Amino acid sequence: MMATDTPSSAKLKSWIAQTGQQYGFDICQITDAELPEEVSKGLEGFLEAGHHGDMGWLKTTRRRRYTPKAMWEDAQSAIIFGCNYGPDHDPLNTLEETEKANISVYARGRDYHEVLKGRLKQIASQLYARSGWQVKIFVDTAPLMEKPLAAQAGLGWQGKHTNLVSREYGSWLFLGTILTSGKLPPDAPQEDRCGRCSACLDICPTKAFPAPYKLDARRCISYLTIEFDGHIPLEFRAKMQNRVFGCDDCLAVCPWNKFASASQDIKLASGDRPLPDIARLLRFDEAEFRHYFSRTPVKRTGYIRFMRNLLIAAGNAGQPELMPLITPYLGHGDARLRAMAIWALSCYLDKDSLSRLAPEKEADKEVAAEWQNALS
Repeated sequence: MMATDTPSSAKLKSWIAQTGQQYGFDICQITDAELPEEVSKGLEGFLEAGHHGDMGWLKTTRRRRYTPKAMWEDAQSAIIFGCNYGPDHDPLNTLEETEKANISVYARGRDYHEVLKGRLKQIASQLYARSGWQVKIFVDTAPLMEKPLAAQAGLGWQGKHTNLVSREYGSWLFLGTILTSGKLPPDAPQEDRCGRCSACLDICPTKAFPAPYKLDARRCISYLTIEFDGHIPLEFRAKMQNRVFGCDDCLAVCPWNKFASASQDIKLASGDRPLPDIARLLRFDEAEFRHYFSRTPVKRTGYIRFMRNLLIAAGNAGQPELMPLITPYLGHGDARLRAMAIWALSCYLDKDSLSRLAPEKEADKEVAAEWQNALS
């Protein structure tokens, strides 16, 4: 139902900010539903270099990503909400807990997609009722360049690690967007405050940044553990350490985090959720995996990819007592798990001991090559 008396855009903007706080958002800024040409050029450069890896959907939807209007012609304003998910500890310390399966901070609580979407739907429906404007909501699930939009709106700036950095919240902001057909007064962007700091680039264990502000996803542990569906290359396995879903290194090391505070959001805070033991997870079948990680982002990677990552963590754990849990995966029906079980056991066994576990014949070429490499 259309509103009969539309409030002024300034009053609506004030109402949106207040309502966002009521629904648990820590910050709200507004920008025009247009992005400068340099954003689309940057995307094209990323794709032309092949830095997107197997994420073919980035290429097929690239023209819709250029600017919000390319996706929705009637869009006039983008309302960007930020929700603090700052941890109450230094995530880098969890790399020392080698017996634990290290999950990225953002994925230890409820799935933020579900949480933020529910909140945005409430705000968007009320905005429509007040203004009569058409609205669409987005939480990292559509071809919308949310980080450039958030930077343009003044929530922060895109750092050298390509993620958003905030003066108030450091690197720990979930983003949600409402596009609207109405025109709202835009906020001013912030200046880039990275300066000469290169901490995020220097700490990356796989050297995934070919240059400041450029990411080669093919070398990124987050991409490898979540998006990549194949055999993880040998050069990255030891560097993954105990990371089984995502990587926080470039975020956690940012000096701006010293101004951030731990999230107080009950649904999104991660401090009270201890990391699971690798030994426990190795015993999971697919049903147990789905149950344990239900309503968390981890479920999106799927059982096979997660167990592939877990076997690498098991090899890196330095715990020989894990071998009886790794060995059954040598006979798994999925070649990726057989291959990673070989590699994990090779971290503990000498070649003679490992050769006694090898099958007489291996049909899969990549698994056969894994055996050859481990025994050569």
